[in-house]
Formats: sequence, structure tokens, C-alpha cells
Amino acid sequence: MVEATTGLLTTLNTGSYANTGGTGERVLIDYKDAIMDYKVTDLPVMQFFADPMTTDTGGNIDITFAKPSMAMEQIDEGTTPAYQHTKLRSERVAVKEWGLAVGVTRRMIEDSRFNEVEMALNEARRAVDRHMTQHVVNVIFGIGSATFGTGISNVSIDESSAESAIVNFSNCPNGGFLGTSATFDGRLDDYANQGETILAAADSYNVDTVTGIGAISLTDISAAITRMSKHGFGATHLFISPAHYENLLKMADFTTVFSAAMSATPVTGGNVMPSAAGSGPLGNMLQTGGLVGQLYGLNVVVNPWVPQTRMGMFDLSVKPMAYVERRPLTVEEANPGFGIIGSYMSMRYGLKIVRPEAGQIIISAA
Repeated sequence: MVEATTGLLTTLNTGSYANTGGTGERVLIDYKDAIMDYKVTDLPVMQFFADPMTTDTGGNIDITFAKPSMAMEQIDEGTTPAYQHTKLRSERVAVKEWGLAVGVTRRMIEDSRFNEVEMALNEARRAVDRHMTQHVVNVIFGIGSATFGTGISNVSIDESSAESAIVNFSNCPNGGFLGTSATFDGRLDDYANQGETILAAADSYNVDTVTGIGAISLTDISAAITRMSKHGFGATHLFISPAHYENLLKMADFTTVFSAAMSATPVTGGNVMPSAAGSGPLGNMLQTGGLVGQLYGLNVVVNPWVPQTRMGMFDLSVKPMAYVERRPLTVEEANPGFGIIGSYMSMRYGLKIVRPEAGQIIISAA
């Protein structure tokens, strides 16, 4: 993760290019033709996970959902059925302000031989993109962070996290998907012919049967699809890291016949086939020369923002996360008439998981 570089870049910072000093020369020497920018790592998180909402009211925002709460009853001739009412569930989204001050002074503009303001604003824009992406990724994958206030008391949500801890707003303001010991009194909703015991067991955070960075097991992916379907959701996307992608490609390189014995015992590295007949997707992969972008009907998204020890499976026909924007990114001009000099950018928004049944996180030990 990119760390903030504090302070101002001035001509007074002279010296070597060591860790201390030596920044002034970089401003005064013309590097315009030699400046190269890193390729921006893009993950359009809002497009995938949320429908942005705006509000004119400040502070925390409450979003209300209807729960299954009515049932037909048989009645006798001349009688009326009992009155029933809707059951509601509320999610409180914490709206906070985030800011970034761009350290550009009049002296820097005068002394620099290239457009210092343009460079600073471009990097500030990229910093905002990185911040939003990292924040959403932390919320979606349950990663704990003191910087973003994600997870449960800044600790990552895992297979042992109880539903009661996830819905505790003071300790877990961004929420998460379904934890263990979920009940119908909370966020768990009755669905079809599935009982509470079945639905509560289909929680969202589960340990991978294999260990290691980027470990991937097709058995765990198929099991996660089943758990999600019990809640009435059909998985549409699988988000994996480049490390997961490498192991997936290694599985596609095998041309030998997989046996049930090979799938029954997990192996280090993660190349495990499901034992159910006809559940192996590699036949189509091998025929087409590799990964074709779909696995078990899931659209596979490979991105370096995804944690190397977690995979995420989601039904993106609905948006699992709420993004509430109180105020978009604006520039607060501290010195009127001097533009960016002494000014800063800020925005107010909030994030929270509001569709807990629409996601499955598979966790592997490092």
C-alpha cells in the first residue's frame, strides 16, 4: 500500500539522494522527458459492488430493508384472517470525511522547470483512486485495518467471527457477510424450503482446504456456490489474485486423468479437483488452450488488489455493498486567489455490506 509522503518539496532540501534530504534537485532539474508514470492498477470497485447513493443529510445514514414476514393461513367461512405486518431490518452506514493536502508552494511553481502543479494534481487523483479501491477491497474481503477502520476492531473477519460481532456497529462499522451463529432475528432471512439450521451453516467466511499464498481449491469454489444458492443467490463473479491465477493455470496444464483419490486428500499448493462426477471444469479449459474467463459459470476477475490469501465469490446481479456519498471530492481553497497553494481536497462518504447473503469469502492460511 502506498504511504503518504509528508512535508513540502522545496529548494532548501539539498544533499544526496539518500533516505534523508536530496529532494530539491529533483524539482529544479528538468526531467520532463524522462518522467515515467506507473501504470495505474484499476479495479472499478463501485461498478462491481455498489450502486452509489447521494444524500443531503449529514452524519450516519440508515438504510431499511424488508424481511420475509407474512404467511397465508386457512380461514373458515365468515371469518377474517389475522392481521400481519412487515418485518424490517436497518443498516446504519457511517459517513466520514477523508482529505488530502497537496504540498505545492509558490516557490515550487517558480523554480520548477516542469509543471509541478499538474504532476501534484495527477498524483492526488491517483491517490484518491487507490484509497477508494483499498477501502472497498478491505470491506468486501473483511480485511482489518486501523487506517480504514475495517474488520472487527481493526482485525480481519475470518471463519471464527460470530454474526453478533459483525453486526456490532461500534466494533464493525463497515459490516461484513454472514458470520457464524446467524439467526432469523438478525440478518438471516428464511428462504424457500431451507431451514434455519441449514441457512445458518451456510455462512460466508470459510477456510480453504489447502494452504499457502494463492492456494486455490476447486472443491472449495463449488462448495461456496452451493452455500450461496441455499440463500437464493446465484454466484456470478469470482475475484482472485495473480497468485491464485497462477495456481489455476497450473491446474489447466495437467493433461493426466484426475482420480477421486487425488481429490480426496488436499495437497500443499492448492491444486485440488472436486470428487463429484462431472464437476471438473478443466476439460473445456484444455480444449481452448487455457483459462477462458469462466469457471463453473463464474466470470473470473484477476486483480492485484485482491488479497493473496482470500478469494471472493459474489452475486453481482444485486449490489452487496452500499456506498453513500454525502459530498463528492471538492477542493477547499485555504488562500483565495492562490489556487492550489495551501489548499486541500476532501470528501465525505460511507461504506457498508448490506446484502450479507450475496458473498462468500474463501480464506487460506499463508
